[in-house]
Formats: sequence, C-alpha cells, structure tokens
Amino acid sequence: MRMSIESRKRDVALVVDDSPETLRLLTDALDGAGMTVMVALDGAAAMRIVDQITPDIVLLDAVMPGMDGFETCRRLKRDAGVANVPVIFMTGLAETEHIVRGLEAGGVDYVTKPIVIEEMLARIRVHLGNARLTQSARAALDVSGRFLFAVNRQGHILWATPQAQKLLSDHPAAQTDDFVLPPSLLQWLEQAKGKGSSKSQAAPLPDNPQLRLYYMGETAPNEFLLRLSKESGTALPAEFTSELGLTAREGEVLAWLSKGKTNRDIAQILGLSPRTVDKHLEQIYAKLGVENRTAAAAIATNATRRNS
Repeated sequence: MRMSIESRKRDVALVVDDSPETLRLLTDALDGAGMTVMVALDGAAAMRIVDQITPDIVLLDAVMPGMDGFETCRRLKRDAGVANVPVIFMTGLAETEHIVRGLEAGGVDYVTKPIVIEEMLARIRVHLGNARLTQSARAALDVSGRFLFAVNRQGHILWATPQAQKLLSDHPAAQTDDFVLPPSLLQWLEQAKGKGSSKSQAAPLPDNPQLRLYYMGETAPNEFLLRLSKESGTALPAEFTSELGLTAREGEVLAWLSKGKTNRDIAQILGLSPRTVDKHLEQIYAKLGVENRTAAAAIATNATRRNS
C-alpha cells in the first residue's frame, strides 16, 4: 500500500535559504503536507540546528551570502549524524556546472526556482522513501554482524557497521575523526570499480596489513561498499590447497576448522555469513571425499604438519 507523508510520523525538514519569500512558501507547503519545518537563513545557522536536531531531509539554497549551499552541504556530509540525510538543492542556476557541483557536494537532487510545490513534494516523498530503505538495510547489516562500510569517491567513510568500526579502530589513521582511505587504496578502489566485485582482489591497509579490503559494489551514487577482513595468517599451504582442488577461501575455512572453530566463529573471523561458511564446507567435504568436519580437520592438520 502506498504510504503518504501524512500517514507517517511527522518528518522533519530543514529549509536553508536567505529569501524570506521562499522560506514562507516552503514552510506553508511542507506544514500542510504534515511535516515539521525548521528554517535557517544561512549555512552557519543550518549547522547550529543540526547540532541539536537531525532532520529527515534538507532543502538547501545553492547561492547564499557567506557560506554557500555547496560548502554547507559538504560540511553537513562530514557530520556522521547527518551524512545519510538526503539534501535537495534549490537553485535558479540551471547550468550543468552548478548541478554537478551540487551532486558532487553530496546532494541527491535539485529543483530550479521558481519552485513548483507539487514537484518539490513529489521529490521529497521519493527521497524520504529511499532514505528509509537505506536505513533499514544498514540496520540489518548491523544486526547480521558483517564487517562492512561505505566510502565516497574521495575515500571518506559514509557509514560503517559496528563490527567494521571496531576493526578500523586498529588502524592508526582511524583514531582521527576524518578518516579517509589513503591514495594507494583510492587507486585500488578505482581499479576494483572497473573490474566489479566478483573479480576485484583484496587490498591490505597500510600500517596494518592484517586488515584487508574487499570491494562489494556501488550501493548508491558516490557510495561504494567495502568489506573488511582481519587476516590472521592462518591458512593451509598454497601447494596443498591447490593439490586438493580447494580455492584459497576454502583453504582458509578448512584451516580454521582444523583449529576447532565453529561455523559462526569462522564467519566472524573471515567476514562471511554463516550460510556462506556452510556452503564452503559442503564443497570442502565433497572435494576431500569426507562426510564430516572431524575427518576434514584431520586432513588439514596432517597437511600443516607435513609442510611445517
């Protein structure tokens, strides 16, 4: 069933514009649509507001005295609490250059002035719906225990699951509030985007080679999903793995199995879902010609001893 703005809780819109006429027009229209409206006359006032209240959507004038809308948007997106709030630019400038600047600053959409209220409300509904879907997906990832986070093209972290945040805290650069991927990983990300998630190779984090990144795909414009894995160095010898026809990942799963780890433990260590570990074990048993984890672990233990 289609959900209208009126049938939900009152969403909060922050309108940032130096024009009293525009503020009055949008305040009346949004209030009539069932939304709570906050207003700011400039970017500095908008930043003070979001320090106290997190809006559900921001309508932002592109051209304002002092801090313009583009810079205001960039600063909003650096605030972790507001980074995922959709920003719609309002501009009388229809030139491609200004549209691109708005999108690059972190905006999701733009409308040209004079504003057509029905069009604005329609865009708001779309972006509020998309934001809720994204929030639900991220909440599900948090609960599932996956080591995932997302970055933009500049390498700034947009969001991360609690598990990924914990691993990232092991990295020296992550001790700062403005952690960004180093140039070597930005170059790797560009290459991985071209290859796609199924073909990209893992990349170690500088200063902490045990932490490795895997590219998972583009989840939104200028949002790229990465999986973080902590490699312990525990694995079967490559020669043995190849001899048995195991993939490198299957070798890792079998090595941890031989150390008495449960499927859930292995999933946490390798950053996989328990279901994926189960699938790997099915393949391992078939390739080794065994029927249970005890027999598979014995083969792995013997292989490690022979090659040590």
